[in-house]
Amino acid sequence: MSDLPSRPGDAQASGPVPALPPVVTVEAPTPPAGELTRHEAIDYDLDPQRSHWVVQAFKAATPGLHFLTHQYRRSWWRTDVIAGLAVAAYLIPQVMAYTAIVNVPPEYGLYTALVALLVYAAMGSSRVLSVGPESTIALLTGMAISPMAKGDPSRVLALSAALAILVGVWCLIARALRLGVMADLLSQPLLIGYLAGAAVLMVVGQLGKITGTHVGGESIVAQVRGFLDVVDETKLMTLWVALGTLAFILVIHWVRPLWPAALMAVAAATVVSVVFDLAARGVAEVGKIPSGLPMPSLPSVGSGDWQALMLPALGVAVLAYSDNMLGARAFPAPEIPGERPSERAVDPQVELVALGGAHVAVGLFGGFPVSSSGSRTALALASRARSQMYSLVAALCVFAVLFIAGPLMEHLPQASLGAVVLYAATKLVKGGEFRRMWTFRKREVLLALVTLVGTIWLGLLYGVGLAIAISLLEMAQRLARPHDAVLGRVPGLAGMHDTADFPNAQTLPGLVIYRYEAPLFFANVGDLRRRTQRVLDKEFHGYPDAPPRWFLLNVEANTEVDVTACDGLKDLYADFKAQGVKLGLVRLKQDLYQPLRRAGVVDLIGEDMLFPTLPVAEEAYLAWAAAHPYVPTVVDDHAAVEEAALAAAHSAPGFAASAFSTHTVEAEEIGDPLAASEANADPAAPAQTPPATVSKTPPRGVSDLTPDHDHGERGDVLGTREGVRHTV
Repeated sequence: MSDLPSRPGDAQASGPVPALPPVVTVEAPTPPAGELTRHEAIDYDLDPQRSHWVVQAFKAATPGLHFLTHQYRRSWWRTDVIAGLAVAAYLIPQVMAYTAIVNVPPEYGLYTALVALLVYAAMGSSRVLSVGPESTIALLTGMAISPMAKGDPSRVLALSAALAILVGVWCLIARALRLGVMADLLSQPLLIGYLAGAAVLMVVGQLGKITGTHVGGESIVAQVRGFLDVVDETKLMTLWVALGTLAFILVIHWVRPLWPAALMAVAAATVVSVVFDLAARGVAEVGKIPSGLPMPSLPSVGSGDWQALMLPALGVAVLAYSDNMLGARAFPAPEIPGERPSERAVDPQVELVALGGAHVAVGLFGGFPVSSSGSRTALALASRARSQMYSLVAALCVFAVLFIAGPLMEHLPQASLGAVVLYAATKLVKGGEFRRMWTFRKREVLLALVTLVGTIWLGLLYGVGLAIAISLLEMAQRLARPHDAVLGRVPGLAGMHDTADFPNAQTLPGLVIYRYEAPLFFANVGDLRRRTQRVLDKEFHGYPDAPPRWFLLNVEANTEVDVTACDGLKDLYADFKAQGVKLGLVRLKQDLYQPLRRAGVVDLIGEDMLFPTLPVAEEAYLAWAAAHPYVPTVVDDHAAVEEAALAAAHSAPGFAASAFSTHTVEAEEIGDPLAASEANADPAAPAQTPPATVSKTPPRGVSDLTPDHDHGERGDVLGTREGVRHTV
């Protein structure tokens, strides 16, 4: 009996229990020296215990907080504090000046900055971006709510807060729909033109504040007219205060760029106002600033106001998010040793959540919409900031101003705040970018100027729409009329290249390989047909003794296709077949093959005319050409036949085809040139030797694929006819 433990049910089994065979232990052979040996597998935790979804959502929504609590290094503390103090010195007078654009009290600029700094530090994915009140967003906010407020200060406060909440809602909706692509809707030329137009609007909006006059009007034209009506009432002392403040800022910025020029200027203006009692001389002052923070609450506006603000909020959201992403790309975070570049990259989807959360929080505290500030971010990096800890230090400074230093700003001249706005406007006009675009491509400057004029004339909100519309139209134009190329071999250079780029490029007789560099869709399939027919016409005309027999469409750049394009490819196949040319596709990927197969294009063209690579396609053509040599028909007097055919066409409709019947090869017969040559040849004549397949260099002008301006129908070319080809 075996001494193995018994199993349940063994008592009922009859007979002896068979013994198990002995276990044989086989030792692994010792590998030769220098070879790798296997080691024990570790626990890869492929099915980890997941946290609660609330915890996961919180961690995903607060990457900044996670970085500060898990990856922050104590060695950064000193530089972050210095950067925070520098940014606060620049931010405090700046945001107070921007409140004049929105037409809200100065303390609301501080409320907005404080909340935005705190929320973005926790929710943002950029470690250095400074988020808060920004000039163009403030101007857009003021222009959006001004017609609805009708001069009522309480309405302005409520509407600006409601607009901020709606901007946050739009950002969160965009995140739910994964619309991070919004950041790419404004190209660089259009953004430069838009900012320049915004600078003009900012200057015009501050004319009344820096001259001590009342300038009315909603549009820029009305404001300019209103200013011209009251320009003779300018208070010279107010104007001198504004110009002096602006000059002080410019000089400090020129001499010491890293000094807080705006803070120094408004501090000096406040001292001058107190010493010389400028208020008694007609210079308006900021007045008393309340201490503390307001309690969070929903703005008291009606349902009609919420609906009216939906569209302006969308425009502000697009521009604020575009500013955020452009700033994040322009100012990457300092590299941490051992950090991957992808870990420093800003996530567009996370930025939507961060911007949405910041706007909702700002709106609840009565603030107005915000965005990133390139100038404050640049100042932070210049001060060697390493993380959003500098934003927390700046927020602490704003908090101290709200609770302690409010009385010190009571005598700050409003004209000085207007001067700070003028200085901010000068930073929006980037003359160097205009010069760079002029050198690169003059069309870019034209796009920027169109956006600039449109923004000034139509206003900021419609200017955003105009800029986005121009961007989309430009993108559509590039997709609808892309670059194309005929490919050939270049002696001494590997691969196939655009024949227009190399004068010594060569192609195979009877083979055209053509590349159309855009996804195929309804807007460009007609252009594809016109351009390919133009190439075919030039090939017929350039080589009447070796006309095109295969036309291969290199589809490596055609990443997408719609049903209209599929129908267009079918029509292209029919056009080529009528001219005796076989259509094929080369470098076809599965992403394109599947929709073409479902649409019936693959069945029409044939699997044998689909090729994975260009060399394979060339080899297939050479093998086919050797098996189907082309033998041209011979005409004794070509000019006489042409003249007779034209005369017959004028006198007897339908006679032209029969006039060419003894000297042409019908479209259906061209598919088998050998059979066609046998049908047309003299039976008594000796058999013709097929011509050797050799490379040919296209004559000058054959590779010129630029279509005519009107993209009209092709003109008559020697050797081509509708459904009939006449070769000499």
